Amino acid sequence: MAAFGSRVKSLRLPLCRALAGRGCRLAPQRSEERREAASSRVSRFCPPTQSCHDWIGPPDKYSNLRPVHFYIPENESPVEQKLRELRQETQEWNQQFWANQNLTFNKKKEEFIHSRLKAKGLDLRNETGQKATLNAEEMADFYKEFLSKNFQKHMYYNRDWYKRNFAITFLMGKVALEKIWNKLRRKQKKLSV
Repeated sequence: MAAFGSRVKSLRLPLCRALAGRGCRLAPQRSEERREAASSRVSRFCPPTQSCHDWIGPPDKYSNLRPVHFYIPENESPVEQKLRELRQETQEWNQQFWANQNLTFNKKKEEFIHSRLKAKGLDLRNETGQKATLNAEEMADFYKEFLSKNFQKHMYYNRDWYKRNFAITFLMGKVALEKIWNKLRRKQKKLSV
């Protein structure tokens, strides 16, 4: 089974390029500058370009969020384009926030463990060579402190997250109404002809 997985992995990128179809495009996940800056971090997930649907990739190793490759229809209306771009921007914002937050969390956690072990007169590794750890009660102190220090940051994140989701939901409603309106106009044209 492992051999099959590695074979599929080695074929994935050439396959994505080979399946480039006409009429269907997937939106770039990140702008060109961000893609270059984060090239070592970005998942190598590549859906077939002939797909006419959004694709969700495997979790990002830094943010733990799944990236989405957005489908761009050939006849995308300005409202649909605005919705897709807002969803892309929100995804990038969310990925960036959680990647930074997780990096900070892990760094502070290691510093906390190191300082507590040092205070106890212990090394980072025990006599068998395994990494030394703290018990749950000691780690609870760290979690409480970390959440307290980052309360304001999380509050602003949640506020912005709700604003963005409200805007996305509003645009989704506009797109749905636009599609219904266009469908009704086509039906009226057929009946009048």
